[in-house]
Amino acid sequence: MDLFDLAKEKNQENKLVPLAERMRARNLSEFLGQEHIVSETGLLRRAIKLDRLGSCIFWGPPGCGKTTLANVVANSTDGKFVKLNAVNSGVADVKRVVDEAQTNAKLYGKKTYLLLDECHRFNKTQSDSLLPAIEKGDIIFIGSTTENPYASMTPAIVSRCRVFELKRLSEENIAKALKKALLDKERGLGNYDLTVDDEAIAHIAKTAAGDLRVAYNALELAALTTEPESDGKIRVTLKDAEESIQQKALSYDESLYYDILSAFCKSLRGSDADAALYYMQRLIEGGCDPLLLARRLVVHSAEDVGMADPNALVVATNALVAFQNLGLPEGLIPLSEAIIYVCEAEKSNTVVEAMYAAKEDAVRVKDDNIPAHLKNYEFASKEDKKLKSLYKYPHDYGGWCEQQYLPDELKGKRYYNPKDNGYEKTVKEIRKRKGKKS
Repeated sequence: MDLFDLAKEKNQENKLVPLAERMRARNLSEFLGQEHIVSETGLLRRAIKLDRLGSCIFWGPPGCGKTTLANVVANSTDGKFVKLNAVNSGVADVKRVVDEAQTNAKLYGKKTYLLLDECHRFNKTQSDSLLPAIEKGDIIFIGSTTENPYASMTPAIVSRCRVFELKRLSEENIAKALKKALLDKERGLGNYDLTVDDEAIAHIAKTAAGDLRVAYNALELAALTTEPESDGKIRVTLKDAEESIQQKALSYDESLYYDILSAFCKSLRGSDADAALYYMQRLIEGGCDPLLLARRLVVHSAEDVGMADPNALVVATNALVAFQNLGLPEGLIPLSEAIIYVCEAEKSNTVVEAMYAAKEDAVRVKDDNIPAHLKNYEFASKEDKKLKSLYKYPHDYGGWCEQQYLPDELKGKRYYNPKDNGYEKTVKEIRKRKGKKS
């Protein structure tokens, strides 16, 4: 086999690799988006350039560049780079990597980077096996996760890592990446006699919802499945793009789309079920994703109904889950039921008022002098533990008793003030029985 045959074989193998994988950024200059952490003056870029990046966690939605950024780190260091996936890796795999890292450090003076995809899947035992190596610096840990690490991962691991939160990519960034893939002859689709209409690229970029992997997959599918025209050229139209990403383009302009969506939301708030149902159908028929409407309904069930009828949030959330499991068209039935429920329910915005009032004081006052009887005394000194007796356990007093919970500077402050709407009447009566101010 000569060099030409080898090159041809390599090119064939490359075509079998998905476009999303082929087009991964190899360095920071190729990396798109996430300017808030990879700008020229950003900490992450400086650390990568100087090869001084410590253990960190990349947290963000699918397709935003977490694994790609980890690969950029790998390409920028002279250390060893090892990849594991938390779904199919265990303690034995971690021990093997750590042992090899210690050997490489002693014999060659090289650092070892461990990229752990889906790192939130590691349980406590698996995490504990990794902790000593991170503490000693035997490995540089780079975790990649779609879940909030502060809630889903062992605190001991998170506390030893710098957490970088990645955002969904903008439509502009995704469109730019797609156009680049069309021109790239080495890794992209540049060797095809291919043109893609601007409106097709715009539709894929919009419908991908910030996930570049989804966008690449849709573009590649459209390019490979579209029949060539009589002159042999492949032209991907909006219709081809709709089929490849399985969602129709909106049948109205952007301005009208936002007007209809606004009318839908205000109809929910204004208790007009007929109007809300009409605008729901108008949006869906025009190409809007019904899940967007379901999510808006969940928000309004808490924002505009709130404590006047707490069951509205339950109904709306269940409708969202039902639609996710049923899809179209059956999923529209529970969604319509929830829309009617939210519209017909009593309304109160006290939840939002309380939330913003509390936030204002949290930013303005920032009083962290927690009342002594509320503190955690598990690890306190013997002297401090005596204060624990000041705490009144509410269940010893029939479920409620008078005692201070807010810091001194905010003592007596009320954020939630129930109105006379729906269930909030009951809340006011309960507060009155307890002797609390409403």
